[in-house]
Amino acid sequence: MISNLRKAVRLPQQRRRGVDLSHPARSPLGTAVVNCAVYEKGVRQPGDQPAEEAVRRVRDSGDGFVWIGLHEPSEKEFAGIAELFGLHPLAVEDAVHAHQRPKLERYDSSLFTVFKTVCYVEHDRLTETSEVVDTGEIMVFTGADFVITVRHGGHGSLGPLREQLEADPEQLAIGPSAVLHAIADLVVDDYLDVAAAVQDDIDDVESEVFAASPRRAADEEPRRGTPTGAGRIYQLKRELLELKRAVAPLTRPLQALATQPMAPVDPHITTYFRDVSDHLERVTEQINAFDELLNSILQAHLAQVTVAQNEDMRRISAWVAILAVPTMVCGIYGMNFDHMPEKHWTFGYPLVMAVTLTLCFLIRRGFKRNGWL
Repeated sequence: MISNLRKAVRLPQQRRRGVDLSHPARSPLGTAVVNCAVYEKGVRQPGDQPAEEAVRRVRDSGDGFVWIGLHEPSEKEFAGIAELFGLHPLAVEDAVHAHQRPKLERYDSSLFTVFKTVCYVEHDRLTETSEVVDTGEIMVFTGADFVITVRHGGHGSLGPLREQLEADPEQLAIGPSAVLHAIADLVVDDYLDVAAAVQDDIDDVESEVFAASPRRAADEEPRRGTPTGAGRIYQLKRELLELKRAVAPLTRPLQALATQPMAPVDPHITTYFRDVSDHLERVTEQINAFDELLNSILQAHLAQVTVAQNEDMRRISAWVAILAVPTMVCGIYGMNFDHMPEKHWTFGYPLVMAVTLTLCFLIRRGFKRNGWL
C-alpha cells in the first residue's frame, strides 16, 4: 500500500511560487481557515463544511480524518479549533505567535511539529543589502483523526501538496502521519532548492573575487555594492546564517520521527522519515561547506586588498628614496658656507644637477627592476 509513497509525495525539484490565495484547493471558510476537508479511505469528501461538522462526521464514522489548513490565525480565530481538538495551550500559543525554532513536542496522543520554511528571493544582482533567503513557518498538529496546519509567511503554500496527495488516495488512506511526512518532505525539498540557488550566488562572488586583480579589489572596495566588495560576502554570510537557523534545529525532530515510535505516526511511515532525515543532513553539510567557503573567499578578498595596499606603500617608499637624493644635495648646498667644493666654479651648478639626476635615475631603475615601481 505504501510502495509508492516517495513518488506520491515528492514534488518536482524546482523553485515553487509564493502563496496563491486563489488556489482551487482552497475554500473561503473564513479569514484564517483556508481549507477544511474530510478524508475517508483517502478520498476527499465533497462539500465545504465547518470544522465542528467535519470532526463530528469523522468521529461518528470511526474512519478517516479531517485536515484543516489555516494561515496566520489570530488567537480568537484559533481558539474555537483549539478547544474542539483539545490542543495544548502552550502549543496553541506557539502556533498563533509564530517565530519558533523547528521542534517536535508530544502532548498526550497528539504531536506538535514546527517547520521553518525557506524561499529563495530572486534578484538581478547581489548587493550589500540584497535579501537572499526569506523564511516562514508551518506548524502541524497531528492526531489520530486530524491534521491541523498553521502557516505563517507569504510562501510555503500547501495547496499544491494537498492536491498531489488527493490524487493518490492510497497514500492519504494511511492517515494523518502521511500528511505529516509529506509536509516534512516538501519543506526539506525546498531547503535543497534554496541551497542550490545560494550556491549559484556564492559561485558568482567567488568567480568575481578571483578574477579581479589586487589593484581592482583595492580600488573598488570603498564603493558600496561593488562586485568584489566585502559587503556582498558578509551579506551572503548573513543570509546563509538565516538558512542555517531554519535547517539545523530540524535535525533532532526528524531523527525522533525516524527512530522513535509515536502514537499518531503509522509505523510504516517511520522508514520514510529516515529518508527525509538523510536529505536534511545533506543540506546541513552543504550549508556548513558554504560557510567555510565564504570564509575562504573573504580571506582571499582581504588578502588582495592587503597586497594592493602593500604595493602602494612600496611605490611611495620608492619615490621618497628617489627624492631623498636632491633633498640631501640641496640641503648641503643651502648651508651658505663660503668654502664649499665647486661653489665658485662656472660648471659647478650643472655638474651637481647632472650628478643628482643621474643618481635619481639609477635609484629609480633599481626600484623598477625589483618591481617596486
